[in-house]
Amino acid sequence: MAAKKGGLGKGLDSLIVNKNEGVVAVNPEQHGAPVEVDINKVEPNKLQPRKNFDEDKLQDLAENIKLHGIINPLIVQDRGKYYEIIGGERRWRAARIAGFKKVPVIIMNLSEQEFVEISLIDNIQREQLNPIEEAMAFARLIDEFKLKQDEVAERVSKSRTTITNALRLLKLDKRVQDMIVDDKLTTGHARAMLSITDNDKQYEFAEKAFDEKMSVRDVEREVKKLLSDKKSDKKSKSAELDPQLVAVYQDTQEKLKGILGTKVFINAKDNKSGKVEIEYYSQDELNRIVELLENIK
Repeated sequence: MAAKKGGLGKGLDSLIVNKNEGVVAVNPEQHGAPVEVDINKVEPNKLQPRKNFDEDKLQDLAENIKLHGIINPLIVQDRGKYYEIIGGERRWRAARIAGFKKVPVIIMNLSEQEFVEISLIDNIQREQLNPIEEAMAFARLIDEFKLKQDEVAERVSKSRTTITNALRLLKLDKRVQDMIVDDKLTTGHARAMLSITDNDKQYEFAEKAFDEKMSVRDVEREVKKLLSDKKSDKKSKSAELDPQLVAVYQDTQEKLKGILGTKVFINAKDNKSGKVEIEYYSQDELNRIVELLENIK
């Protein structure tokens, strides 16, 4: 699917009629009044970023729907033989639990990019995603539709710092990400562990933090101590390096930081070999770095 460079599709701004309150809704003047359709002809979004639905909350919503009906219609895309949900999957699930045969919908005709964007934004603005699902949604907007971080921030009414911090969570080991999803760790705990680059050690530390009920401050202090010990080990190894080479490596490291606009580390194994590490915080930033390297002559 070809993605448009930046910006929402032309039909999307008419959907988001109350950005400040974080509500995605359809402007009925532009998209028509809701109609009732057979609930069995409505299917969930296959690319729904939200994977976890709280069964107790769904049951509560079902009871509410039994009493008051579905106040906000579902937003759906006409797929010919069925309607695919753009926004309102919780209401659809709750309506099925409540035994409804029909549901009110507003039928849209969006491009595939508009369809994906509005379904992602609907979940994000309604705060229905866990931190990892939200980070993955941000990353998808950036990677698939070539949006910049500040453009994503504008779409979902959040600060750029929030977007950056969320994306950093995707650098965590998958097992640590799962601990966030399971509410075993907060995002504050997890971000403090990003400095531990060895995945197994990071997960081991995360389990220790959970078992010992560490506060975020505790984690920050322990990680700092861990890295300090590691730095001391590095210093003892670097003492074996030629001092002149160490100075050259440090100078080269600073030059690369200036050229690439991100953190760069030169880790020398001995006087002849080592490795260069370049940090990035999103696919968009990685693409920028690759482009810079490709243009170096």
